Amino acid sequence: MVRTKICGITRPEQVGPICELGASALGVVFYDPSPRGVSVETAQAIRKAMPAYTTLVGLFVDQPIDQINQIAEQVQLDAIQFHGDQSLIECRAANRPWYRALRVAPDQSVEALVAPWVGQGQGILLDTYVKGVPGGTGAAFNWQQVPAQRDWHLILAGGLTPDNVGQAVQQTHPWAVDVSGGVESSPGLKDLDKVRAFLQGVTQ
Repeated sequence: MVRTKICGITRPEQVGPICELGASALGVVFYDPSPRGVSVETAQAIRKAMPAYTTLVGLFVDQPIDQINQIAEQVQLDAIQFHGDQSLIECRAANRPWYRALRVAPDQSVEALVAPWVGQGQGILLDTYVKGVPGGTGAAFNWQQVPAQRDWHLILAGGLTPDNVGQAVQQTHPWAVDVSGGVESSPGLKDLDKVRAFLQGVTQ
């Protein structure tokens, strides 16, 4: 079974309907430049709205680890998603389970990119490299770059939509997929019809 994370949640009232559609996890973004960035207070309201057996992940971009741990405790995050340039030492200092997001450039060796992170954390998220943008670009990388044989949990992100997620799953066989802009009507506002179609595409 491929798990699905709906990232960039900004409205507590959308939590229940999205979880009822079958999302495995929700993501909240703690990165001020992002149009999907939320405050601790909003994230706490999202946490309160979540049903049992659904995971809440916090996305961070290069914040100090002490600040990340403080927010994780305040919000009671289930996991931390590291973007940016955090070192392995910093990631290991997290007070929650964590995984690392890595951005894939054209013609880049994914094996070399992920090598320092294999066996660390809960998995490796592969996103699309766009200069100066840590994530949420809406662009897909070449899935043929993903190695067919691997000993790590792949979380596939970057430009996924209801129209292409089925192909992405069939081609890369990920542990999970992560979507944000591909199921929105505007940044941070999820379109439930798109969420439903995306989840159906994952399981087709």
